[in-house]
Amino acid sequence: MKEKIAVYPGSFDPVTNGHIDVVKRALVFVDKVIVAVADYSRKNLLFTKEERIDLIKTVYQGNKRVEVDSFNGLLVDYLKKKGINLIVRGLRAVSDFEYEFQMALANRKLSRDIETVFLMPGEEFFFISSSIVKEIASLKGNVSEMVPEIVAKALKKKFNY
Repeated sequence: MKEKIAVYPGSFDPVTNGHIDVVKRALVFVDKVIVAVADYSRKNLLFTKEERIDLIKTVYQGNKRVEVDSFNGLLVDYLKKKGINLIVRGLRAVSDFEYEFQMALANRKLSRDIETVFLMPGEEFFFISSSIVKEIASLKGNVSEMVPEIVAKALKKKFNY
């Protein structure tokens, strides 16, 4: 039987406990999740693509069911190249839904055989976003309950404290 694989794309700048929770939930119904770090972004990134990949690989070190990769360009082209037709996206609030819904429909228009599954993280992670984590960390706030320890250390190093 063919292994069921999903791609979880994003900028992951940085990866948060909310992202990790979405991967955990996806692994309930797929055999493997590829965390695909976007090599482009309209966002103002704190970490380089390589740093983001290294942090995520460290978080999932030893977990054979999670692979970390990166992509450039259209997500649907990456999925076609990998032979995968399932995207996993996390939803925290209604505001996420509108954007994610538009993206899912655009991806479907570009490639009819690609499906998107939306997963909600646990309620303890609803308020966490990479942007909020970066803002708190930039002001020397404690983000230890929002991100893995390795990410908290990397943030402290980036912000020199």
